[in-house]
Amino acid sequence: MNIEQIYTGCLAEAAYYIESNGEAAIIDPLREVEPYLKKAEKDRAKIKYIFETHFHADFVSGHIDLAEKSGADIVYGPTAKTSFKSHIAKDGEQFKVGDLTITALHTPGHTPESTTYLLTDKEGKSYCIFTGDTLFIGDVGRPDLAQQGSLTVEDMAATLYDSLHNKILTLPDDVLVYPAHGAGSACGKNMSKETFDTLGHQKEVNYALKAATKEQFIKEVTDGILPPPQYFAKNAEMNKHGYESFDDVYEKGFNPLNPDEFEAMVNHAGAVILDTRDPQVFAKGFIPSSVNIGLNGQFAPWVGALITDLKQALLLIVEDGKEEEAITRLSRVGYDNTIGYLKGGIAAWEASGKDIDIITSISAEAFEDIVNADPDVNALDVRKPGEYEAEHLENTLARPLDYINEWTKEIDTKQTYYIHCAGGYRSMIAASILKARGVDHVVDIAGGYGAIKSTGLKRTDFACPSKAMKD
Repeated sequence: MNIEQIYTGCLAEAAYYIESNGEAAIIDPLREVEPYLKKAEKDRAKIKYIFETHFHADFVSGHIDLAEKSGADIVYGPTAKTSFKSHIAKDGEQFKVGDLTITALHTPGHTPESTTYLLTDKEGKSYCIFTGDTLFIGDVGRPDLAQQGSLTVEDMAATLYDSLHNKILTLPDDVLVYPAHGAGSACGKNMSKETFDTLGHQKEVNYALKAATKEQFIKEVTDGILPPPQYFAKNAEMNKHGYESFDDVYEKGFNPLNPDEFEAMVNHAGAVILDTRDPQVFAKGFIPSSVNIGLNGQFAPWVGALITDLKQALLLIVEDGKEEEAITRLSRVGYDNTIGYLKGGIAAWEASGKDIDIITSISAEAFEDIVNADPDVNALDVRKPGEYEAEHLENTLARPLDYINEWTKEIDTKQTYYIHCAGGYRSMIAASILKARGVDHVVDIAGGYGAIKSTGLKRTDFACPSKAMKD
């Protein structure tokens, strides 16, 4: 028996490869499927099943491409409806993978079709459960993504409670829990950095499983849920109804362009220039109107949160050799319209004599001097609301990056804005977007709040109303 968790940190997503006696199964595969095919080839195994725990919203699954290339059956849980060929399992239906048995346990609540897959070994012992977004390590799935008809968030949370208590918590304590996500995913609010655990330990430490009553569970699970990123519903639709093959997406995007060709594509296609370099490298020189979302962070989720049209044409600026990675990571969240990249990068652009823009980046100490001289400077804190409420500088404006498309209308393009996040990744995204929208005077605070805390600037560590935007 071989069970391998394939964890992708930038998405906080876990897929699973299971192999036994020459047969294999994949659970919740990512968009690019070659790694799964290669694993099976190495093991001389045939991929028999592709199990989907639910219609994922935070990424586009590779189930359709993988089924086409492997001949495997795609399996969803009860109530699922797809526009492609799939096997809709009955509650309790069993599937054989070599010497192993995988049982579909219908566990609705996160979504109506959510299903947990119980794996038992050749002796019939319950070994592990693949819980998708039903049960995480330290949390449970958010119940607000797939309400249907008159069902409320509270109704879905109540259904989730029943699923957990009737289908999962009745299993032996030594059963391993393998979820679809870990810390950093927007599919939950309190996920652990650990990516698996025993069910018994989760009963002891998971706040949702410790709720004394269904009413308490509903209250705790629904409290403090932030709105989902805008691309979630669009990804779920792609997973239900199909998508362009990854091979075609890659071929279209892997298109090297010289500076003149690149510039012509921007003008002709109305493409967004997406610069994926490190934030501080980006700041020193970039193509005017570029948006910086670095590959060294949660690249795909931030693209999904901030670029509202999945069909938007994208042109890439990447470090040499990072072209394939950028195209792949964009496709994972449904951005399939990359149409090329700048061959030779910014060096080629500069050598051609074309315009370059910059963003000023200053140290936390320099920012301290500026604030001491003028306490009423426009300082934007673009961290998430919970981060701001936990601790922030006095006299800063809470303007979460997640909602920049909403609050930029409040910005006075003639004023100067000092921007920080926690460490510098998100602040440069915000600065680049503001710059692209005509705000010429934006200043990034290098090192973010982590660096600011070492200064003498006054901070508050309790929730308070955010300061209104100055005229």
